[in-house]
Amino acid sequence: MSIQQNLSRKISLLQASSINMIDMVGIGPFVVMPMVMQMVGGREFIWAWVFGAMTAFIDGMIWSELGAAFPLAGGSYHFLKEAYGGKTGKLMSFLFVWQTCLQAPLVIASGAIGFSQYFCYLHPLNIWEGKILSGLIVLLIIVLLYRRIETIGKISVLLWSGVIITIIWIIASGFTHRQIAFDTLPASGFSNLVIVAVLGQASVKTVYSYLGYYNVCHLGGEIKNPQTNIPRSIFISIFGVALLYICMNLSITGVLPWKDAANSNFIVSSFVERIYGEKAAIVATLLVLWIAFASLFAVLLGYSRVPYAAAVDGNFFPEFAKLHPKKNFPYVSLLFIGGLGFVFSLLFKLHAVISAILAMRILVQFIAQAWAVVRLRQKRGKGWLYYRMWFYPLPVIISILTWLFLFYSTGYVAWLGVLLIIAGVISFYGFRGLWTK
Repeated sequence: MSIQQNLSRKISLLQASSINMIDMVGIGPFVVMPMVMQMVGGREFIWAWVFGAMTAFIDGMIWSELGAAFPLAGGSYHFLKEAYGGKTGKLMSFLFVWQTCLQAPLVIASGAIGFSQYFCYLHPLNIWEGKILSGLIVLLIIVLLYRRIETIGKISVLLWSGVIITIIWIIASGFTHRQIAFDTLPASGFSNLVIVAVLGQASVKTVYSYLGYYNVCHLGGEIKNPQTNIPRSIFISIFGVALLYICMNLSITGVLPWKDAANSNFIVSSFVERIYGEKAAIVATLLVLWIAFASLFAVLLGYSRVPYAAAVDGNFFPEFAKLHPKKNFPYVSLLFIGGLGFVFSLLFKLHAVISAILAMRILVQFIAQAWAVVRLRQKRGKGWLYYRMWFYPLPVIISILTWLFLFYSTGYVAWLGVLLIIAGVISFYGFRGLWTK
């Protein structure tokens, strides 16, 4: 039985766009913003956010073409399998599932850790209290997702509403209380060559904040009118979030002095406190925590479909193919990804996790997938495509070069991505009999 027959198409365009956007706008931008300012050291930091938006837009064309062509649960799993075909296709799709089983829990852990760190504005937490709070947040997300997809869609819109209201409030407050002109912010002082390298490292952080525009592809088997709604939801979320991020950066740096913004652990709370006072800052902190929670909800929802899709296809452990007998969702996959995210939230620190997440994704999920578009067009032509990217093959070339640049910019962490692939290849050939019997 195909995946479309197992899962119900209940998610509308509004819900799909909401899921993408709450995935993208988590705790990431609020934690990353001061990091980027510190790394760049001047007003050029805004270009790291522009670069992140351009990377997402170009890569979004690739996801849109593939997502509309193969609207199935698991997204990249099917893209890689179809494009590379035969044994190579099975290996590539397995490697995607393999890395997802590690990096998806890391994404969840990063959001939960960021949540507990930002909570410290309300009440200081020691190391162990922070870890307990991180773990409890992951468990609560699992409980909320343990239900039918139509209910999940409604919850997603509610969470998205809180995200949009919060960011618009931040932007409006900054522009109506502006005290510092952008061109008066300090310049970095780096030479042209050095600033390119610095922006590359900073862009690793900003690109991390944009990730999630493709979440709808992982839910492809549950999207209404997927050939139309998948591309639309991807571009709506990218343009919407890019506008919000850039305006939010300009808004905050127009109120907070540069050093205060670059060294703040609670940049939004400090910003609101400077304008409206301490009570308003508490409200702002609670809203940021709402955003962080919403993002975790969307992340775990999307990634829980990946091991399920592989198991249904006979390319992963069969237990992951099980659907809940009454609520019709892949509960084993959900519990596995969420459970591992819970464990990771107790073990790791946020700064190291961000670079590791990107390094593990780039080679298989982004570069190999960009080349998958070329392979599919060579094999099938373009007449069968529901959505065709503009100016092909230019977006593919730019995307691959950009991801290679970012992979290099992750530094020594890039080796983690390479080692993960090597371990995945060994597992595929050495232990494949465990799920193909």
